[in-house]
Amino acid sequence: MLDGDDRTRPRAVGTLYSYFGSVRLIAERWAAQGRGHLREITRDDIAEAVDGLRGSRYSNAVSALRSFFRFAKKYGRVFADPTRGFKVLRKEVRPLDPMTDEEIAHVEQTAVRPAARLAVALAAVHAAREEAMRGLLLEHLDFAAGTITLDGHPQRMGALTRAALRACLAEQKARWPHTPNRHVLVSQQTAGTTRPVSTYFLKRQLTLQGVSLQRIRADRVLGEALATGADPLHRPCSSTSPRAPP
Repeated sequence: MLDGDDRTRPRAVGTLYSYFGSVRLIAERWAAQGRGHLREITRDDIAEAVDGLRGSRYSNAVSALRSFFRFAKKYGRVFADPTRGFKVLRKEVRPLDPMTDEEIAHVEQTAVRPAARLAVALAAVHAAREEAMRGLLLEHLDFAAGTITLDGHPQRMGALTRAALRACLAEQKARWPHTPNRHVLVSQQTAGTTRPVSTYFLKRQLTLQGVSLQRIRADRVLGEALATGADPLHRPCSSTSPRAPP
């Protein structure tokens, strides 16, 4: 998972630790019960292993076990995958509520790193998703025309976004002046490559102590919906936002 191969991409370190932590406890129980090989594990064993788990603990355990046994089957460690048919529970969809003044103030105080402030600007002003942030290239910025292209859609670059971009690019130029990476967001792990930063980078570096980027983006989308009468054809493209942190 860490290195990937010709058919699978490398996974974030956080995902690796999460999966390993879930599988290790279950595998140790199987070993204590006298199981000597993964081929001895059945669907009943999987069901017993996740029995009693709820919510994210259940989903994490099932995801980890499915990944574990897919790998085992791919490399001939088992003949059949006992996790087939086990579904990962979907997260409960909660209603969107506007961010409180306290949450907005908390974002303003917490987002101090240039990369964090840029992510907040992209989420708050442009309602950008994490994938769009990770895929943003230098070619997508046009400071002369004052536009930024996210997910193939050109948008006006307001003062907040422009300032956040310049600060982030200035820090990266100082830290990695010779990087071949053309992405706007660069980390220590990707500075010597051409890869985008990982999802773990955004969650580890830019999750703002209880106020996530998704929460900020949801508030932005809700604000646009309220302002436009929830017009499904409306695209968020304004250069400023009344809820955008300074």
